[in-house]
Amino acid sequence: MGVIWPYLGILLVVAIFYFWERKNPSAVNRFEENVIAIIMAVITIVSFVQVIARYGFNTGWGGALEFTRIAFAWLILFGMSYALKINAHLGVDAFIRMLPKKPFKVVAIFGAVCCFMYAVILISATWLEFFGANSKGGAVDYWSKMFKLGIGLDDLRYPEWMQNTLGLQERVQRWIAYLILPVGLGLFGFRSLQAIIAIWRGDRELIIAGHEAEELVAENKDKLKD
Repeated sequence: MGVIWPYLGILLVVAIFYFWERKNPSAVNRFEENVIAIIMAVITIVSFVQVIARYGFNTGWGGALEFTRIAFAWLILFGMSYALKINAHLGVDAFIRMLPKKPFKVVAIFGAVCCFMYAVILISATWLEFFGANSKGGAVDYWSKMFKLGIGLDDLRYPEWMQNTLGLQERVQRWIAYLILPVGLGLFGFRSLQAIIAIWRGDRELIIAGHEAEELVAENKDKLKD
């Protein structure tokens, strides 16, 4: 059970997003956008305050660099699933656009399947040994080890009042910071499955926004004339 429960946790998060989105998709959009905006705002504020404190008052927060690094990782791992959902990942589609309709659809589905497999392999690559590959571990395995060991981060520490009141260890546990690894990859795999189905049904062309730059140029081509 100790090995299975992290996977059940990923499935629970995916299930929450799935049913919540079916009931109120706009609320899910707002939640994802707010999470991304809050993380970006926190990174900006902490970095700004740290610069002022360091160069203005010769002081600062010792854990600022580690905090912003972890927050940036959360931004990437959470944001990549949202970007896939809204078709915001950039890609080169020059070749696939030359294909006839049916091959185009097959290649588009193949690309979405590759994204799903990417998420699955990073979550856990141990199952590839069944096919003869020399691979072990993955995000769940790594996170589980951190959870069992309870190792703390290098610089991030709990406030003293939390240590005294709640009996916490001095340093923030790594498993808390790394929780986004399995969760983010699970959401990315979920969005990849949604993309596969949408492309199959004809509701979506690709998993990338290959013509985004071209469309922006077309939209703004007459502005310089003004």
